[in-house]
Amino acid sequence: MAKYLVIVESPAKSRTIEKILGKNYKVVASVGHVRDLPKSALGIDIENNFDPKYITIRGKGPVIKDLKKEAKKCEKIFLATDPDREGEAISWHLAHILDLDKSENIRIEFNEITKEAVKTSIKNPRSIDIDLVDAQQARRILDRLVGYKISPLLWKKVRKGLSAGRVQSVTVKLICDREEEIDSFIPKEYWTIKANLLKGKEGFESNFIGKIINNKEEKIEINNEEEVNCILNSLDKENFRVSSIKRGKRKRNPYPPYTTSTLQQDASKKLNFSTKKTMGLAQQLYEGIDLKKGGITGLITYMRTDSTRISNEAISLSKEFIINNYGKEYSNGGKTYGNRSKKETQDAHEGVRPTNITLTPDNIKEYLSRDQFKLYKLIWDRFIGSQMKEAQYDTISANIVSNDYLFRATGSKLVFPGFLKVYITTDEEVKDMDIPDLNEGDLLKVKEIIPKQNFTQPPARYTEASLIKMLEELGIGRPSTYAPTITTILSRNYVVLEKKQFYPTDLGKIVNDILIEYFSNIINEEFTANLENQLDDIALGNVPWKNVVSQFYDEFHKYLIKAEKEVEEIEIKDEETDIICEKCGRNMVIKNGRYGKFLACPGYPECKNTKPILDKIGVKCPKCDGDIVKKRSKKGRNFYGCSNYPDCDFVSWDEPIEEKCPNCREYMIIKRNKTKSIIKCSNKECGYTKAKE
Repeated sequence: MAKYLVIVESPAKSRTIEKILGKNYKVVASVGHVRDLPKSALGIDIENNFDPKYITIRGKGPVIKDLKKEAKKCEKIFLATDPDREGEAISWHLAHILDLDKSENIRIEFNEITKEAVKTSIKNPRSIDIDLVDAQQARRILDRLVGYKISPLLWKKVRKGLSAGRVQSVTVKLICDREEEIDSFIPKEYWTIKANLLKGKEGFESNFIGKIINNKEEKIEINNEEEVNCILNSLDKENFRVSSIKRGKRKRNPYPPYTTSTLQQDASKKLNFSTKKTMGLAQQLYEGIDLKKGGITGLITYMRTDSTRISNEAISLSKEFIINNYGKEYSNGGKTYGNRSKKETQDAHEGVRPTNITLTPDNIKEYLSRDQFKLYKLIWDRFIGSQMKEAQYDTISANIVSNDYLFRATGSKLVFPGFLKVYITTDEEVKDMDIPDLNEGDLLKVKEIIPKQNFTQPPARYTEASLIKMLEELGIGRPSTYAPTITTILSRNYVVLEKKQFYPTDLGKIVNDILIEYFSNIINEEFTANLENQLDDIALGNVPWKNVVSQFYDEFHKYLIKAEKEVEEIEIKDEETDIICEKCGRNMVIKNGRYGKFLACPGYPECKNTKPILDKIGVKCPKCDGDIVKKRSKKGRNFYGCSNYPDCDFVSWDEPIEEKCPNCREYMIIKRNKTKSIIKCSNKECGYTKAKE
């Protein structure tokens, strides 16, 4: 019988840790939280200093029974929930249920699930950190007060099923504010003039582009076609001369290891992963992957962190690995990355890195799913790159004059890749210079003068990556809240994500307008960020949590009373379509449900007819006379099927087109990757392909 009981949060994590600790340890999972505030009531005694009324979560009875049974068998119990505020709170609740002394050394934590880290933590248990627990309690109670007080107001005045949240409502506000900026934006005309220049004799010409920048040492701004023509008439095409050359060198520094936020941003930009998907995959990599002979192994450190700090051991091992695999010239000697945050609480963990750098992505690819491999490679590449030398470039800048106008041509050439040998960003691709060897006084030929009309562009709509970046910059929420916040505002239909950009819906705008009018002092970026700082102060033991909650509620309650009196009921009409209900003859309307939009009869409850909205792509089914429609799988992946399903079982992961293969007459598909798309025959035995125009 095992002497010691270790309680973790997830079954996957329990299997990994039990293998590490051996037969004297029994490792079981609480499967997340075991106690929480009730769903059916506020659960907070406002009159009694905001005391929370925790209850056992419905369905957790059997889990708690098993935990108590195992606890009675063991000499010592260790609580090994996740190493963050929420994990600390779960341990606190477990200690309450199992009647453990919270002041005893029963809490262990580790930043990575490796043999050394887990065994070290077992040797160094501590008591539960009540300050961290209080910070989590304060967050939970503040969110409950906002959600359970404002949401009923929205149900009454707008529509049932709506919700408001301390962080989610500010996130919707950011998206609505950006949409207003775009709507009110007035484009401004401007022109650029470029010269396609040549150096050398016929047959040995080298061409490059110079851009006009000033006139008589003054920066030039070209606002209209009239000004363009004036400049073009003043240029001497037969007299373009190099007035000066500046050669130099430039270094590009490696990026620090990932934080939660930067990992989510990069996974969105590079891998097209949603924040929810990224965190789910990262959790799997952290908890452990079965490497067969290597057993279940945790591959990355804890993925919820604001820090870029790296342990001395990891730095030392990476230095040795880089020297052995890439050469001494590629190692930066072991670079440390300081704490990015001013708050001590946010530097509790290292940056996200591989636990064992010798487990290269290619070496363990066979044990990982396709998406696990992509994310692990991203993390591995970024960390190894952080310990490599800077990339080095030769640069050149040529000033070229014609009469009183100055053109400038610039370029750079990569001479030492450094960290770029491993990690290349998508937004800064390396481009070698395309400028020939120029010397001061060289006369150049003009191949073409290229004037171009441009217009200033409005600010871009938020993508998942840019929204997360903005939330982090403003101090709204914390890394662990970004994914659930985005999931919530999408599921509530406050915003939609189209072509990777967030658009506010009419419903989102209406709710946002109400919240801004009546709760502007609370639902705003500055207040929300300041509240996060107060939660940090609670975690540091600098301020009692009930003081923060009380101060918040006193102001919040005044706004709530005013809103309940003044907000008028708003009727949101469903969008009517030209599709006729075959059961009663009414025009069907578009409704929003749990799984997105669908068609419904407005005659409900007399007529309960509903049907899905078909996203037709304008292509007929190769098997029948149906239309090909775009669908989404349960895992969120796009695929294509027939509108006559289930009578027709046609399905394809790739987009079909009307064109038939010239070789075998089978239907053709569009095959896409990151850089290009091709048209390909769907018949694998045929293999016909052609470029997509």
